[in-house]
Amino acid sequence: MQEEKKNLDKSAQYRKRAENIIPHLTGTFSRAATAFIENVYPLYIESGNGSHFTDVDGNEYLDYLMGLGPITLGYNYDPVNQAIKKQLDKGILFSLPHKIEVELSELITQTIPFADMVKFEKSGSNAVTAAVRAARAFTKKDVIAYCGTGGVWHDWQAAMVSRDGGVPKFNENLIKIFDYNDSEGLQQIFDDNPHNIAAIVLEPTQFEKPKNNFLSKVRKIADQNDSLLILDEIVTGFRFDLAGGQKYFDIKGDLVCFGKGMSNGLPLSAITGPSEFMKTFDTLWVSSTNNSEALSLAGTQCVINEMKEKNTIQHCWKIGKILFDGWNKISEKNNINAKMTGYPVRMDLKCFDDSGSESLPMKSFILQEMVKQKVFMSILGASYICYSHSESDIQKTLQSFENVCTTIKNKVNNNYENFLEGSMPKTIWSMKLPSIKKHI
Repeated sequence: MQEEKKNLDKSAQYRKRAENIIPHLTGTFSRAATAFIENVYPLYIESGNGSHFTDVDGNEYLDYLMGLGPITLGYNYDPVNQAIKKQLDKGILFSLPHKIEVELSELITQTIPFADMVKFEKSGSNAVTAAVRAARAFTKKDVIAYCGTGGVWHDWQAAMVSRDGGVPKFNENLIKIFDYNDSEGLQQIFDDNPHNIAAIVLEPTQFEKPKNNFLSKVRKIADQNDSLLILDEIVTGFRFDLAGGQKYFDIKGDLVCFGKGMSNGLPLSAITGPSEFMKTFDTLWVSSTNNSEALSLAGTQCVINEMKEKNTIQHCWKIGKILFDGWNKISEKNNINAKMTGYPVRMDLKCFDDSGSESLPMKSFILQEMVKQKVFMSILGASYICYSHSESDIQKTLQSFENVCTTIKNKVNNNYENFLEGSMPKTIWSMKLPSIKKHI
């Protein structure tokens, strides 16, 4: 396998500078050096364009992490840049709402099912937190039934994970966890907490496919118990379908939260839903100075219009399927159990050893060798497709994986840890609270 030796000296220098001045090296756990194999992965970026970014040492990479998922059109996307620059000439933040806030809200209500009203926030976490507060206010109940292991960044939610420092202990009693596709476990939560579940919070999917009418059952349980269904569409929204996971999976949410891909990297999120529930915000303290910042509003307006005019999501599904199917075909051909799972627009590499157990060393080695060929994938995160990914990008990726498979067969022979050129990524957090299973 031919590979170019990359200089990572400047990345190492910036890390050293960050160690003394930035907790965890950066404001986002999943971007920190500890999430990647040291001495192999770049750590700091200089610029991005389309489906590629360039690190501080001048190395260019084909990227599939896409800013942790927000980049749906591509880095440095010119129409969005122009919209931002146009608004920049007029101002960034004002003493009154800018007209774009109204225009963008109208655009979103025309795009998203059941969205009578829109409230903007600056992050997906803030949007989901605000929706939880609204659900509690509307229902006059306190407990949240939460599905899976999504974002855990606020006190109502963070009580369930290992990084629970500073979270009041009482929060543990206000969140109950159930597993995706376990509608019986969800029903058990309602049985154990009668008349006290304010909302069910779940992503329409992460990587697992819904089975046995799971999403319909969740909707029915919410309705039967006068609880709200909050759909966390921070990832699925504007990626699975222009109208969101609600359309793709045929499920109706009461409060639906969007972020990430909606704005192609700009700091903006949104809560949508029928007026019946959205008007609850009229009575709540959910407000921030920068929620009406105009650059993000103008850029997001352009993003959604680009998606509509160019059918960008269809392109992502098409090009993603080539990668998804091609990768798994190569894996099968070489008898290496390293398969892409999930969906062509949001996939996850799963690697298994001969015993059938997941193998982090195997996954780490494969992606180490991929990044050495300038294909950047996260070991701890998903792989995303954006509109700027081309067929040539996909073919380069598949050829790189073919090269890795050859190396594994000729050299590695399942001794993956012996061939890692740095320490494996460290787990950022783990679940503390167990999922509720149906009592037997």
